[in-house]
Amino acid sequence: MAQSAAPAVVSPVGQSAAPLSVKAILPWAVFFGILMMTLVYFVGAEQGAVSLVSGENVHEWVHDGRHLLGFPCH
Repeated sequence: MAQSAAPAVVSPVGQSAAPLSVKAILPWAVFFGILMMTLVYFVGAEQGAVSLVSGENVHEWVHDGRHLLGFPCH
């Protein structure tokens, strides 16, 4: 009879990984929230009269995304 050299790994059924705590998730949630709000600003509001960056470079970089998301720009 052939025997395996590797030991069998038995995992208990029904047990999952340790639950995530709010303290572990909160910094990442804040980071991604700020990132998303920044992206929405640049895609949706960075143009002409209400612009943090002078010129039209940012507007041109996000132009297609603006139309894709339904923001008017013309």
